[in-house]
Amino acid sequence: MMNKTELSQLERNLLLKIARESIVCAVNGLPLPHLDMNNLPEALQEDGASFVTLTIAGRLRGCIGTLEAYQSLVKDVQEHAVAAAMEDYRFSPVREEELEKIEIEISRLTSPVKLPYDRPQELLSLLTPHEDGVVLQDGYHRATFLPQVWDQLPDAAEFLTHLCLKMGVPGKTWQHKVLDVWVYHVEEFSEGHIEALSSSDDGASSQIQKTNIEESEPENEKSDPAAASMESTQEIRRKEETQPLPVNKRDTNASGSDLGEKINQTLHAFINSIKNRFSGGKGGGGRKKGGEKGKGCSSHVLLWVLLVFVVIFLGFSIFLVVQYFAIAATLPSVEDLRAKASQFETTRIYDRNGNLIYEILDPNAGFRTYVPLEEMSPYIIAATIATEDKDFYNNPGFDFWGIARALWQNYTSGTIVSGASTITQQLARTLLLSPEERSEQTVQRKAKEIILAAEITRRYSKDEILELYLNEIYYGNLAYGIEAASETYFNTSADLLNLAQASFLAGLPQAPAVYDVFSNPDATLYRHQDVVNLMYQLSAEEGCIDVSTSTAPVCVSLDEAVSAVLSIEGYPFEQKAINMPFPHWVSYIRALLEEQYDAQTIYRSGFKVYTTLDPDLQNYAQQAVKEQVAALEANNATDGALVALQPQSGEILAMVGSADFNNEEISGQVNMAVSPRQPGSSIKPLTYAAAFEKGWTPSTLIWDVKSEFPPSGDENDPREPYIPVNYDSKYHGPVLLRTALGSSYNIPAVKTLQYVGIYDDPDTPEEEGLIKFAERMGITTLTRDDYGLSLTLGGGDVSLLELTGAYAVFANEGSRAEPYAIARIVDHEGQVVYEREPKEHEVISIEHAYLITDILSDNAARTPAFGSNSILKLPFKVSVKTGTTNDFRDNWTIGYTADIAIGVWVGNADYTPMQNTSGLTGAAPIWSDVIQYAVERYQGGKPSVILQPATVEYDVVCAISGTKPSEKCPSEKSEIFAVGQPPLSAENDLWKKVKIDTWTNKEASLYCTEFNKETWTLNVADRWGKKWIKDTEQGRDWAAEIGFEDQIIFTPDERCSENEEQPIIKFVGLNEDAVIKNNKLDVQVVIDIPSHFKNFKLLIGEGADPKNWKTLIENGTSTYPQATVIYTLDLYDYHSSVLTLRLFVENDMNGYAEKKITITSALPTQTPAPTLTLTPTLTPTETPAPTDTPIPYPTETPLLIPSETPTPEFIPSENPVIATATP
Repeated sequence: MMNKTELSQLERNLLLKIARESIVCAVNGLPLPHLDMNNLPEALQEDGASFVTLTIAGRLRGCIGTLEAYQSLVKDVQEHAVAAAMEDYRFSPVREEELEKIEIEISRLTSPVKLPYDRPQELLSLLTPHEDGVVLQDGYHRATFLPQVWDQLPDAAEFLTHLCLKMGVPGKTWQHKVLDVWVYHVEEFSEGHIEALSSSDDGASSQIQKTNIEESEPENEKSDPAAASMESTQEIRRKEETQPLPVNKRDTNASGSDLGEKINQTLHAFINSIKNRFSGGKGGGGRKKGGEKGKGCSSHVLLWVLLVFVVIFLGFSIFLVVQYFAIAATLPSVEDLRAKASQFETTRIYDRNGNLIYEILDPNAGFRTYVPLEEMSPYIIAATIATEDKDFYNNPGFDFWGIARALWQNYTSGTIVSGASTITQQLARTLLLSPEERSEQTVQRKAKEIILAAEITRRYSKDEILELYLNEIYYGNLAYGIEAASETYFNTSADLLNLAQASFLAGLPQAPAVYDVFSNPDATLYRHQDVVNLMYQLSAEEGCIDVSTSTAPVCVSLDEAVSAVLSIEGYPFEQKAINMPFPHWVSYIRALLEEQYDAQTIYRSGFKVYTTLDPDLQNYAQQAVKEQVAALEANNATDGALVALQPQSGEILAMVGSADFNNEEISGQVNMAVSPRQPGSSIKPLTYAAAFEKGWTPSTLIWDVKSEFPPSGDENDPREPYIPVNYDSKYHGPVLLRTALGSSYNIPAVKTLQYVGIYDDPDTPEEEGLIKFAERMGITTLTRDDYGLSLTLGGGDVSLLELTGAYAVFANEGSRAEPYAIARIVDHEGQVVYEREPKEHEVISIEHAYLITDILSDNAARTPAFGSNSILKLPFKVSVKTGTTNDFRDNWTIGYTADIAIGVWVGNADYTPMQNTSGLTGAAPIWSDVIQYAVERYQGGKPSVILQPATVEYDVVCAISGTKPSEKCPSEKSEIFAVGQPPLSAENDLWKKVKIDTWTNKEASLYCTEFNKETWTLNVADRWGKKWIKDTEQGRDWAAEIGFEDQIIFTPDERCSENEEQPIIKFVGLNEDAVIKNNKLDVQVVIDIPSHFKNFKLLIGEGADPKNWKTLIENGTSTYPQATVIYTLDLYDYHSSVLTLRLFVENDMNGYAEKKITITSALPTQTPAPTLTLTPTLTPTETPAPTDTPIPYPTETPLLIPSETPTPEFIPSENPVIATATP
């Protein structure tokens, strides 16, 4: 990394002087000093990045800067000096009386340089300890350490570990992940004391000219990934080294009743300052001269303008006071908060029959123990203040700037992301507002909360407020108040809490159901890191954290912060036994309540929460899951979950989250019913339903053959192709959609998703793709942007609850009733505060829902894969689908009738694979057992029938192709179709008669008329289906079974055009039906092939339409553009006088062309000579070639063999000749 030359002492002093004078001007409201850039040293004119740090007696007072150089160094220092004094949000603006105490330190930074590295192990060698400042980034997490931190952490590994912890990620992240890392160098210099500056080089002073011109507009800051705030370079003293600060202790019991008097004093001082500034005083008599007259006039005008402003300000203030008292008059009294705090009732959860399931709180049973503030550890007070309200001791009960900041954040984000509630506001909301008001998110409720907080602050001391808060707040796991929380999590008391324990507990009240270390440990530990960071930062900003009950402040050094994090990460939390019959259901209800209400509202309002749970079905389901999981112990299956829904209403009738809630070895407290997992083939019905929307039908033909796909579905994907396989590792050839879904074949499912698409096309108005379809069906977890075609085989995580809800849409004829668990909530006075309203709307058509229902209930459709008597075949009609993921990590079975939808998952919460356990053997037995129990319980064993809609009709199709039957179709069957989506016509059948050009294998046209043939073709559009038929024995056998035994010609998908090259093939010197009178016949041909020539054959057959052909030339590899004799026939070799010659030419495109010609021989009858004295001898050599028939055939010697054993004949010739023709 390149480092700039360090500044000279003169240049340093000049920057320090500019920084100080700029701060003085800013504090006094004067224009900033003018910078004469032409007279400044060149080093100060160059672009530079800087930090300006202000301290008073060693305590941080402000620090502002950036890592990115975007303006001249001198302007950067001036801008950051003013910002550090006036704009650092952590501190109030510097006051005039503080100017003499301020010490200025300037850090000049080089531009950050990103470190390139490929493996985590390389990072250590790239850092230079004690020299490099380091910026570390992991996604949206980012943090930086100045080079001075190396003094505390000289080991590079420890340095990076602590930097990761500061960033808010696990400390070892840098060891196994490549992060974004920038390094920079820092040059630091500071004032020794004020006098040293004033005695520095006089030349510096001459370069700064103070003028009364207006302050120039600051240049906009540029953003950079490495730009980040940096902590003070002042090392934080460890707790044991810290002495009490020499400052006056806050009077935490001050009531603040003199607030109005202070405002009046300030206002009078403001008005007097205006008068003193613009009036000439009472003395001085006489008229002003010349220019003084105009000046006095303008001063009076300005004075009147300011007075008008003051009047407006006073009017607005009066309006606010009136509104204050108007709202305050409608609010409850803040008197006797302790009595209100003790008058809360237990919230109770009931099942659908009104039976009590669980009491969330019983304050008389030891869940809450009140302790005074003096008996609480200072650490819990400091942690709570740092986390919830760092200005607690100073604010009037509310944080004006925090509220303004929250309003801006909420406005810019478009949703509620921040509330800016102080500790006092939280206490007011908890104790003084009604449950309905607590759940409101309105300006009026916030105003009430602020006024109540202000009144509480006026009437109660800060210690009283904090004591009430810490005793009332809910810490999760039934612990109310800090004493109960200390006992629940750490088996200790509130006064003995250490830094690690206190910081852990302080982070829980924000969302106790979310930050549950037993069911959601990762989120809880991350929350603890946040709290430790807040304590560390506040300790750095304030020097330490003052606590009213302790004479010594709480100081948190970097080492202590890291130690606290590591201590909690290694702490063996033990959960107390929970006595509740349906623990996962109770936890689920509590989480739902916290989504709707403030946490404190839920646990102290005496709510009666009536849920949809059927206790009988729940008990039966829990037992069924437990028994089946126990039976699968040898298969390494340890856990299971179940969800039962009522399709028409969406009521959740049963929810089993695990096989054993109290079994930590199987992570039994994790609710697997709502935890996303890979669904395997159980997602396929959604894929096929989406295909129905694009035009497919239950009889659509899909080729289940070896096929290759781009992994992402994008044809331009450069990666290795994705080649799916079926569960049975076999290919099943052409299958109809009904069978493909029923038997759960993988390859057809992937082809279906390829047809449907994965993601929505933003350029089209309608929603497309499987993910958008799944969202309509209630699936919310498919949020990644890198899904591929394996998504239809379970490549995306979904929860059992949401997928079962999607199946319920099919059961409810295409309408989605959103699953719900809470029917209504009644408060302790009997008032209904919440009641579920029906939420049902159509998401897919009734026709497509019925098609899926019918296929999933078709036992014949699943028989090829599951057998005819599988466990899925029940005494009544039911639609069902199983799913199994790779390595048997997840088993699913989901099925439904019109009355109930039940989903079951079996597996291991830690993703450990099971052994040879499929959806059929793992989850299906539970599903089969429970759904039969439910149907018997609700319908007496006779479930309601899902009726076929009038808009679904039967039609007859070819059983093999799925189209309307053609004349060649060997068998037919009935199938159902949505009206308007009939089967394909007979013209699309597998057998299609087409007039083709045999040379190009394209449909014949006027451009190719010579080599035409009308023939039955095999109508296959899938290229992998064609390849399977041509290249595999299984495919050829299948084609032969349906009538394509000889040559397989695929139906052409285009017609030949004028650009097609056609061969020239003809017999020369012979005419059709020519009469030949000579026994020797030269076969002369023209074979002119422009391209793609492969070979030719010459054949002969007896008769005008031969059934059998004899090959004369088997594999001719030469072409003959000119007429050439390629063979000589002896017509005496043939018994028939009518012969047909056939010239067959093949190309390398699987095409051919042929010419036939019929001739008649008119030869005299041959009379053999006597054979008494002459015996011909067959020479055991290759067939001799006649000398009188020269044939220009360069490569072969074709043989014409009339029979296996040649018979010698004598002809009227001097020499005997064997009857074998040789060209």
